[in-house]
Amino acid sequence: MAPHDLLTALRNQNPLVHCITNYVAMNVAANVVLAAGASPAMVHAPEEIAEFTPVCGALTINIGTLSAPWQASMVAAATAANAQNIPWVLDPVAHFISDYRKRAAQLLVAQRPTILRGNASEILALAGEAGAGKGADSGDSVEAAQGAAKSLATQFGSVVAITGPVDYLTDGTREAQVSGGSPLMPQITALGCSQTALMGAYAATGPAFDAALAALAHFKVAGSAAAKRAEGPGSFQVHFLDALANTQPADLAQVIG
Repeated sequence: MAPHDLLTALRNQNPLVHCITNYVAMNVAANVVLAAGASPAMVHAPEEIAEFTPVCGALTINIGTLSAPWQASMVAAATAANAQNIPWVLDPVAHFISDYRKRAAQLLVAQRPTILRGNASEILALAGEAGAGKGADSGDSVEAAQGAAKSLATQFGSVVAITGPVDYLTDGTREAQVSGGSPLMPQITALGCSQTALMGAYAATGPAFDAALAALAHFKVAGSAAAKRAEGPGSFQVHFLDALANTQPADLAQVIG
C-alpha cells in the first residue's frame, strides 16, 4: 500500500495500539498516536496481557525503562501477538548498556518482531557489531548501520528501520530512505520512542514495510512543518502534534527517496 493510502486507512480505522513503553515516553507517545489518528493504550501489567493484547490492532514494545515485571509483560505480549498474528514493533532502546538489557533485547528479537526500529548504534549492536552509542543516543551514522539492518532483516524476517537525519528502511531485499524533519527533533525527549508507537498504528492498517515507511514519512513531514513555526524545543512539541494531525496523505510522498 502507498503511504498516502495507509494514512487514510489509519484515520478511517482508528486502530487500537497496545504500547508497552517507558515512563518517559508514555505521555508523548500517547499524544503522538492520538494526533496521527489512532488510539493508544498504555497497558503493561503482566496480569492484563493475555486478555488485552489479542484485542488490539498492533503491539509496540520499548525497553527504555526496563524492569523484571515489565520484561515479563513484554515477552508475554510478544508471544500473544505472534499467536494471534498481530503485528508488533520492537524498540531496543540502549540495549547495549548492560548485560541485563542486552539479554532482554535478544530474547525479544528472537520472537521475530514485525518491525524493528532503532538508531544506528542500537541496530549495529543488535547485529553484533561495535558501535559508538551513548545511552539512548546514537554515536554512529545511519549509513554505517545499513549492512547490519539488512542482516537483521534477513535473520529474523523483520522490517528494520534506522532513524536519523535521513531514515533508512529495509526488509533485507527492498530498501527506502526518508529525509526531512528538523534538527530540533533529537532535543525532544521520547520523540523517537513515540515514533515506535506510531509505527504500530500504521502496522495495524497495512503491510509491515509500507507501514514503517508511512510512519517514517509522517514524522519527517510533521517535523519539517513544526520547525517552521517553532522558536525552540518547547514550542516545537506543540507544533509537532498539530502538524501530525494536519498532515495530509499526499504530503507523505514528498520526503521518500
